[in-house]
Amino acid sequence: MKFIRYGKYVGEPADAVDLEELVRRLGDFFLQSGFESQYYGVSEMDPEKSMEALRESILRALQEGDLLPENAMSDELREMLRNPDARSSQAVKDLLDKLLQRLAQEGFINPQQPPQVTPPPQTSAAGQLGQPQDRQTEARFEITDKTIDFLGFKTLQDLLGSLGRSSFGRHDTRDLATGVESGGISRPYEFGDMLNLDISETLFNAVRREGAKVPIEMTYSDLMVHQCEYQSSCATVVLLDCSHSMILYGEDRFTPAKRVAMALSHLIRTQFPGDTLSLVLFHDSAEEVPLAQLARVQVGPYYTNTREGLRMAQRILLRQKKDMRQIIMITDGKPSALTLEDGRIYKNAFGLDPFVVGQTLEEVNKCKRAGIMINTFMLASDYSLVQFVQKITQMCRGKAYFTTPYTLGQYLLMDYMQRKTRQIH
Repeated sequence: MKFIRYGKYVGEPADAVDLEELVRRLGDFFLQSGFESQYYGVSEMDPEKSMEALRESILRALQEGDLLPENAMSDELREMLRNPDARSSQAVKDLLDKLLQRLAQEGFINPQQPPQVTPPPQTSAAGQLGQPQDRQTEARFEITDKTIDFLGFKTLQDLLGSLGRSSFGRHDTRDLATGVESGGISRPYEFGDMLNLDISETLFNAVRREGAKVPIEMTYSDLMVHQCEYQSSCATVVLLDCSHSMILYGEDRFTPAKRVAMALSHLIRTQFPGDTLSLVLFHDSAEEVPLAQLARVQVGPYYTNTREGLRMAQRILLRQKKDMRQIIMITDGKPSALTLEDGRIYKNAFGLDPFVVGQTLEEVNKCKRAGIMINTFMLASDYSLVQFVQKITQMCRGKAYFTTPYTLGQYLLMDYMQRKTRQIH
């Protein structure tokens, strides 16, 4: 007689790993800005990371603990992960391969196969050929927009949690308007108002004028509309310093700034859909970068051309038909470069160059005349930088914050939300 024996299904250890928690822990690896390249060589600055480096990062995350539930690991696998030579174990290799496969299937990474190189023939009509040169055939990957959006959401969640906020709404102002949500007393209808009628007040006006009779005859003057709070829109440009000083002096200031910009992008897209956010990087010159490419941005070149960054931010904001326009400038150094009329770049990294500062403040004055607010977040307390930022604040009546890479997000997000709830007269 044939017997079938059933046993309890034991899933693969890789299936028990929370992918979102894994991606969160890999955030620093995904958002590398070139800080590590000072110590590990120029090749590490390639924004397209290698699969081998990703395996190493996943292994470190697993060895830190809490990613794999205890009931999902065998004693043998647990001991292997504790071993410094864990990569040499076939079981660990299989676990890493399956996690990479899951990350790709869920859309967090986009693996890129190494190029197939066909060696040339060793002989030809002309005679013997030399040996073919070795080419880089290492498999690489790119992070996807889903990963960028997820890391921005997680950063925003962490920042708002540290602020003690659970939720927030749109940009309230002191003014009233006619809209869908009633927030105040009704008023007579005027041409151009949204026809959000207050039915009871409209009928009462008609009855009071004509008396209680049927049918009720209404005229234009009887119409009453609800009032709601007028909610403004805002155009924002994040002006991000990516000069080389952002990763010097033993501190990575650029990666936290990128995280905050990603969180700000997620905040605007989900909570303030009428707003716009643009990103401008400034260094020796300046360029606008799509927010989708933010996570892949690296530091460099060396100098700080603040004036060119302000010029580009101003051009972007003047195209936006918004009630409020502002620049959020994140920097750790004084202006040290200037683009001349003939396209050459004038550079002076020593002290506050009067020519550079004068031209930069002239651009600040143009922003003031255009009604553009400049809020500055300083990641360093250098005397020259403080003196320069104080002049900007006095000229455009903006706000300046002395902050660090660790508290930048709290200050910036609090300022962004507060900027919308009051009007400066």
